[in-house]
Amino acid sequence: MSQEPGASSRSSGAGLRVIRGEGQRRPDEPLTSRDAVARVLMAAGADLLLRRISPDRAAEIERQVDRALDLFDRVDANPLLLPVLRRHLDALEALMRETRERRSARRGG
Repeated sequence: MSQEPGASSRSSGAGLRVIRGEGQRRPDEPLTSRDAVARVLMAAGADLLLRRISPDRAAEIERQVDRALDLFDRVDANPLLLPVLRRHLDALEALMRETRERRSARRGG
């Protein structure tokens, strides 16, 4: 009995999967959805764990993300709040841009 090609590699992977990224950093996405805002929080958590940002900066990002998610919910109920949400998302994008710039300056690149 012969196995299918690749069958042994599937079983030996034990649930791990390689995601081919070609070593390229994912481009920054505009904050236009709840998912994009949630990804900001996950990235900040990873940066905090890797000590690329301070706990204070991570806490500020978390606070702004929580506010943005709350505003998304409020806009669903009252679309007139959309300009408030947009201003907040712009501020969050500015904070993330500043964070990336500081992070790259610390690395010397």
